[in-house]
Amino acid sequence: MKYADTWDLDAIFPGGTKSQELQEKLHNLKEEIKEYQTLIISWNVAENNSQEPLKKILHKEESVEKGLGQARTFVQMWHDAYTNDEHANVVMGQIIDLLGEVETYSTIFSKKLVSISDEAWQTLLEDDQLKEVAFALNEIRDNGKRLLSEEEEKLITNLNKDGLAAWSQLYDTTVSIITIPYTDKEGNTTEYSVGQAMNRMYADPDPEVRKQLFDNWEAAWTKYAPIFADTLNHLDGYRLTLQKAHGRENFLEEPLEYNRMSEETLNAMWQAVSKHKQPFIALLKQKAKILGMDKLGWQDVDAPVAFGDVKPPRYTYDEACDFVIENFASFGPKLASFAKHALENRWVEAEDRPNKRPGGYCEELPESEESRIFMTFTGSSNDTSTLAHELGHAFHSYVMRDLPSLNRNYAMNVAETASTFAETIISNATIAKAKTTEEKITLLNTKLENATAMFLNIHARFLFEKSFYEERSKGIVSEQRINELMVNAQKEAYGDSLSSYHPHFWCSKLHFFIDDVPFYNFPYTFGYLFSLGVYSEYLKNPEGFEDKYIALLRDTGSMKVEDLAMKHLGVDITKLDFWEAGVQLIAKDAEEFISLTNDRL
Repeated sequence: MKYADTWDLDAIFPGGTKSQELQEKLHNLKEEIKEYQTLIISWNVAENNSQEPLKKILHKEESVEKGLGQARTFVQMWHDAYTNDEHANVVMGQIIDLLGEVETYSTIFSKKLVSISDEAWQTLLEDDQLKEVAFALNEIRDNGKRLLSEEEEKLITNLNKDGLAAWSQLYDTTVSIITIPYTDKEGNTTEYSVGQAMNRMYADPDPEVRKQLFDNWEAAWTKYAPIFADTLNHLDGYRLTLQKAHGRENFLEEPLEYNRMSEETLNAMWQAVSKHKQPFIALLKQKAKILGMDKLGWQDVDAPVAFGDVKPPRYTYDEACDFVIENFASFGPKLASFAKHALENRWVEAEDRPNKRPGGYCEELPESEESRIFMTFTGSSNDTSTLAHELGHAFHSYVMRDLPSLNRNYAMNVAETASTFAETIISNATIAKAKTTEEKITLLNTKLENATAMFLNIHARFLFEKSFYEERSKGIVSEQRINELMVNAQKEAYGDSLSSYHPHFWCSKLHFFIDDVPFYNFPYTFGYLFSLGVYSEYLKNPEGFEDKYIALLRDTGSMKVEDLAMKHLGVDITKLDFWEAGVQLIAKDAEEFISLTNDRL
């Protein structure tokens, strides 16, 4: 192979989770955390010359956070690639303990920032070095105003290890032991991992294969649902308690603050999606006709479409990598050069094998100033798009690598901008290279899978999570009721256009069980539509746009999204117009798909 399809983790810490170098790293971090504590405790905020002590604290904080980020990312990646490694949880426990210590001292630091008068604070920020990170420092100070006493916050931090983090980890552990059986026509049964079953269930061209896998999939999640119902209830119940203790009146406040956006912006986005959803409902109905069904089942939504002898294009991993690099180059040399470097240096884990967790992601290694990408490559054009998507994430981190750490903490919603932009480049290039109308139909179908996910599936996730939080705030929600909320949300989001739904989708979707970010759904749709706005600007004036694009990405960690959009795109994203334009842009693809396939039905 020209490009290795397994990542190189030994370059980070040789020896996996039992690495001696990793243990030495954790020991050194423990000493650094003590130094961090000393700097914070000894800082007298009343002193006139308090800039220098503050800068020393920030420097040490950056060093500690980079080190812990490096270690935590490594262990998480190792566990995801080798889910049968039980020692990963042991080492992750060590890291979580250290993170808890840092959080305790960070609380003291935040409270000291809050204790500074507004006038003295503005004087502090006149220092050039501090002025550069003023947005982040103001955020820390504002969040600090919500904090309880130091002792109470310390107790919360310690309890979180066996609260939020523990419930999330229980989910990961349980999923790692689930298998999904599949019996072929010869009577041979294969036990798939969750990730393998999911890939085949949605992508196999045979409706009987999809149906069998979906039935067995739903049965497997049903079996473990009592555990997952407990997990979800306690994880979100714990979070609601913390939100209330920190003065948050509504469960949406925290995710909106995290994503640096207003509820007005969120409402405008979902209003645009709901208002212009019909082309995507029509798309599903058209796809059902093509596949000879009255209505699509849940498992058929992403099924491949082909006319005559045309089959969905298949790629070797090498071919996919070359295709991505070639088409990134059509946008700009910096993106293409970066992708080539990442692929040649084994930043990607793509091998299709057992004992891997499902899904895909990109994680930054802050000390190495590199990223690593996790996915499972099976040869489809969708996998090629996923590769481009995750390389987009990695590029985002790469162009910010020389900024202060405080200015690199971009939120999830804008994190999806670079990834979706990169994916759009590849999907459009794939369609443009279609040799026949039949092949174009197949490729449009693949591209539109992403749109239906953003406008229908993720909308269902948001509707479900919103209704679940509303009921959970009043008490425990039963498994049966959770299923009802899930199906109700799916029917509303999909316009009740399907013949079957996925009651236990809430079990199978990892995003509902992530401990650090609530509402791990709407940022995807935000990033998707926001990136379309950026892409439309590129189409208007492509000359030299790569540098403008990089400038936008570099600002994503140091301003609110409304200000980011106004500065770089000149648009007001609290208004419906911006979001409608993005939805309608993709709606044209849905209308073209329907038009092309009408002639062949």
